[in-house]
Amino acid sequence: MPKMKTHKGLKKRIKVTGTGKVLITGHHKNNKKMKKRSNKLHSLKKMQMVHKTHLSKVKKMLPKLGIK
Repeated sequence: MPKMKTHKGLKKRIKVTGTGKVLITGHHKNNKKMKKRSNKLHSLKKMQMVHKTHLSKVKKMLPKLGIK
């Protein structure tokens, strides 16, 4: 059976906290900025928790990070 490899693109975009929660950078922030409010763009700069429906896919893509 082949080795489980880490998805390098996803690894650069997420952070795993000490308790095992997964944070990801905000998306939809680089296009059509004139339409978006300034507080919306400011909130997209923060890291947000990955939704529980996507967590299983993230675990498969990053097997070595110890995500709970």
